[in-house]
Amino acid sequence: MILPKIFKHDEESNANGLTLPLLPLRDIVVFPCMVAPLFVGRSKSVKALSNAMNKDKRVFLSTQTRAGINNPRPEDMSDVGTVGNVLQLLRLPDGTVKALVEGKARGRISRFIDNNDFFQVEVAPIIEIGADGPEIISLMRTITKNFHEYAKINKNVSKELVNNVSAISNPSQLSDTLAAHFAFKIEDKLHILKIDALNERLSYLLSLIKMEIEVVQMDKKIKGRVKDQMEKTQKNYYLNEQMRAIKKEMGSEDEVGDDLKDLEKRISKKRMSKEAKSKVKDEMKKLKLMTPMSAEATVVRNYIDWIISLPWYARSKVLNDIEKSEKILDEDHYGLEKPKERILEYLAVQTLVKKVRGPILCFVGPPGVGKTSLAKSVARATGRKFIRLSLGGVRDEAEIRGHRRTYIGAMPGKVIQSLKKIGANNPVFCLDEVDKMSMDFRGDPSAALLEVLDPEQNYSFNDHYLDLDYDLTDILFITTANTLPEIPLPLQDRMEIIRLSGYTEYEKYNIAKDFLIGKQIKLNGLANSDVQFSKNSIYTIIREYTRESGVRNLEREIASICRKIARELVKNKSDNTFKVTTKTVQKHLGPARFRHSLAEEKDQIGMVTGLAWTQVGGELLCVETAIMPGKGKLTVTGKLGDVMKESAQAAVSYVRSRAERIGIPTDFYDQVDIHIHVPEGAIPKDGPSAGISMCSSIVSALTRKAVFHDIAMTGEITLRGHVLPIGGLKEKILAAHRGNIRKVLIPKENEKDLKDIPASVSRQIDIVTVEHMDEVLSHALQINPEGPPLFSKDDVPIEIMAKENESMGGQRSIN
Repeated sequence: MILPKIFKHDEESNANGLTLPLLPLRDIVVFPCMVAPLFVGRSKSVKALSNAMNKDKRVFLSTQTRAGINNPRPEDMSDVGTVGNVLQLLRLPDGTVKALVEGKARGRISRFIDNNDFFQVEVAPIIEIGADGPEIISLMRTITKNFHEYAKINKNVSKELVNNVSAISNPSQLSDTLAAHFAFKIEDKLHILKIDALNERLSYLLSLIKMEIEVVQMDKKIKGRVKDQMEKTQKNYYLNEQMRAIKKEMGSEDEVGDDLKDLEKRISKKRMSKEAKSKVKDEMKKLKLMTPMSAEATVVRNYIDWIISLPWYARSKVLNDIEKSEKILDEDHYGLEKPKERILEYLAVQTLVKKVRGPILCFVGPPGVGKTSLAKSVARATGRKFIRLSLGGVRDEAEIRGHRRTYIGAMPGKVIQSLKKIGANNPVFCLDEVDKMSMDFRGDPSAALLEVLDPEQNYSFNDHYLDLDYDLTDILFITTANTLPEIPLPLQDRMEIIRLSGYTEYEKYNIAKDFLIGKQIKLNGLANSDVQFSKNSIYTIIREYTRESGVRNLEREIASICRKIARELVKNKSDNTFKVTTKTVQKHLGPARFRHSLAEEKDQIGMVTGLAWTQVGGELLCVETAIMPGKGKLTVTGKLGDVMKESAQAAVSYVRSRAERIGIPTDFYDQVDIHIHVPEGAIPKDGPSAGISMCSSIVSALTRKAVFHDIAMTGEITLRGHVLPIGGLKEKILAAHRGNIRKVLIPKENEKDLKDIPASVSRQIDIVTVEHMDEVLSHALQINPEGPPLFSKDDVPIEIMAKENESMGGQRSIN
């Protein structure tokens, strides 16, 4: 450990070190043995240099920890630095000073001495440890070797510096020389200056040099890649120019030019909006400036083609003959009066008004009732072209609005694509299965449809690809769905909902007779044969071999019979006359697959016939009630939903509240258990419309009065006995008619729905409207009890089960 010579001075040295003026440095670290020019402009720094020049020219050089501070304080200075000599001082005209300083030795600030003119500090020496030894020699050789490797890949390192470094034998001088010439971070340089152990200092310096080598190598690789890419682009450009020159010599240089001229002619002839015309002209200018074979030119060319291919003002002639349109609609579909009426209304308005926005209709109904085919029939009846877009499973918003042109392979959405394909701006556009859309991270397509299906917005529909406003108001949009709740409410609000209920048996019979049978006879090659289906055979297929709202399965069964007839015709070469009867149906289709409920044959206690609605039509719903000794427990079975269970509880509460009027003890509930069961327990059932049926069944079981077997009922009951309206009345009445029901009780408020009931059905059934449960009981229950009384005069339960079983002998009731 040797004290540096500069600290062995008589005048300014003391027991703790040297007292020197401090020169704060920014963005530079001065090492011992390093000569550096400094430009000094701050007044304190200039005074510090002046003080040093007036004495022994020594100054302490310390780097600021934050370079942006103009007036540093003691805490802003690094505590280590270099004691240096001022070799030269030159004052410049602008007041600044240029100083040439040389670093002499490391030092550490012991304390700051008060001085108002400049910083003055007391500096203690940093004594270096371990100046020799095998480790030091090994580190010096490794550092020198790595520096030579760095000099080979970095052309900015001079040979003179390499030779000087090779000649250095002092480890401290080697570390300071290299640290001064490398562009290390200020923090790293200060750390090298601070380390007093030479082996640690050299190890740290070696790690920094290796990192610099890796950085320079990576920089060369990146520059090489960029250069290769630039050379490739220049090569392509050169080859394209050569091809152009060759084509010019061969006389075919005008092919590209002719193509652009043809494109300009198409643009000038095409009628489009002002915005589109301006946009396509701008894109055409860009295309002319591009190399024809470039990728960007292809993108611009495709964009221009899309714009000029759209039917901006191209329209198909609309048929305004209402009578002819009505005839076409009737030819294609039987029934469906409401949608047909709405289409004819639109045609009537269009005849009176030149410009009318197309309606946005939504056909909602079960599968197979003809929603999509009706939309196609509307196009034929109005003389428009037809587009069908299936939305089932669509989950990407870009399917509707398209992708932006920045994406590779971008295209417009399905709406714009369909219009280009059809070539007309006023088609019938069927958006099929609008309730089957879903959403994920790519967006919500139903939200994108809000603009398409909004008459107040779709005059300026903006596709992401085109980025132009397109008018959709001339399009007659028709959407189809199976269930309404699956469609978002904002989308429902933009459409006119038209419900298509399931076909009745009578309607199915007429559809089969007038449409399906003739179609299948033709498709199965029986056009030249005499194939006749009897009325009973058609009804047999409808009732026993299909259970659906529409007619798809009915058509399949008819097709199956026709195929078997075709096989017999080819096999036996028999007579061309075939009559299809009920026996023929059973022979070809096998045993009946379904059965429809029929009315009970006898009046029974506790057995009431209710009416239910299903997606495939109406059904009879039996409700059974059994009374047994107990303590007031209510049991409800038959796989019933929560709403139906609550209806049963409401019915029991009503009976308890009216017990005296009905003729049973007011405390009967403490003496018996009530079990309500709805047969066919594997089928889920729910809804409030069985309320009056359950109540009638309970009253019948408690009063021992039988319910008429040929009467059916439907309606919701309240605790006060009021009968509330229900839905699906048409299907329920038709089910009652099919089940040989003579009288049907319905809520008074459903009287308005009777106009939908076919006249042939309403003439054969006595439809009675009721407002209160008392009216229901007066129609449903027999006046004279059929079984023994449930309660004695003393209101004590009697043994009724054995007696009732005897009196009810082989009947279907579970009482």
